[in-house]
Amino acid sequence: MKRFELTRLLRAMAGLTVVSLAMPAMADESRVYIPMGSADSIAIIDTDSYQVSGQAQGVVNSHGSDLTPDGRFLVAGSLTPRESGETPVKPASVSADEHAAHHGGGGDTAASSSTQGTLYLIDTQSKEVVRQFEVPGPVHHVVVTADGRYAVSTHPMGGGISIVSLESGELIANLATGPAPNYMVQSSQDQSLYVSNSGNGTISEVDTENWFVRKNMRLEGSPEHMVLDNERGRLYANDAAGGQAVALDLESGDVAAQYPVGADPHGIDLSKDRNTLYATSQGDNRLVAVSLDDGTVREMVLAPAPYHLAINPTDGRLLISSRDKPQLWVVDPRTLDTLETVPLAGVGHQIAVE
Repeated sequence: MKRFELTRLLRAMAGLTVVSLAMPAMADESRVYIPMGSADSIAIIDTDSYQVSGQAQGVVNSHGSDLTPDGRFLVAGSLTPRESGETPVKPASVSADEHAAHHGGGGDTAASSSTQGTLYLIDTQSKEVVRQFEVPGPVHHVVVTADGRYAVSTHPMGGGISIVSLESGELIANLATGPAPNYMVQSSQDQSLYVSNSGNGTISEVDTENWFVRKNMRLEGSPEHMVLDNERGRLYANDAAGGQAVALDLESGDVAAQYPVGADPHGIDLSKDRNTLYATSQGDNRLVAVSLDDGTVREMVLAPAPYHLAINPTDGRLLISSRDKPQLWVVDPRTLDTLETVPLAGVGHQIAVE
């Protein structure tokens, strides 16, 4: 392919990406997306019926996922490393020339590490992988920034996060945050992203305008999954080592409260009204609900091994995967009773909700 033709192709594809990310929401707004890990697929669940309505294929060992703000694309990461310079598998919907244009040579990022990772851009209408991005290492969790411009990944083996432009596919930054970075949440009030570093008990606050670490806040223990309450100015994190959820005051950086959850806590989220904190205990087969007004704790046995947790913003129901069985529970937020048990093709990981 001539240089002029290749340049024109790249510009055209970049332009299509910009237009697509700026389009009004076209996807069905009552679906959730759940990576199936080693099952190498993404389950798509219709939350009107709470049934699996389809699958996205073409991903490898995906644990992290997030939607673009318009719901048009899902970004999913692979926890399986590949050798530096190894070209990602070509999506079925992309021509050989287009694939070569995007991945030929590997660029500077291929030289930054002996192993690389992969992000997948999935069209939520066609359910197909339409593009792949190289990142510096296996990907655990993923966040798409609120403006839809960037995909941010945690890299537990690399001790930091990477930021990729969804328009150009370029690696914008690779930031060190701390040992074993796990999960991320972003603020809706300012340009901040918070990263839990489970290896040293800290939370990093990242500036998403200039991409640098503003500060690190210490929680002790092993913080993993988190949820942010902008109105209260608090960040809630599950401490896997301490068997508790911890509330961090973002203004002072101090621990404001601690709530017992149980052995090996994992999933965490806030109710629609932001007044109840929900968390799962894998080790004790328990779902815990904490009233943030008075500290009252309710709990329900949920077995085996309740794992990832997300709340459907439409009806407030809890969506909880099992670490030990390929299934998803749909739970009533008031009674904590199980309303549905949805079979999956594999173990469900980071749940992306429209």
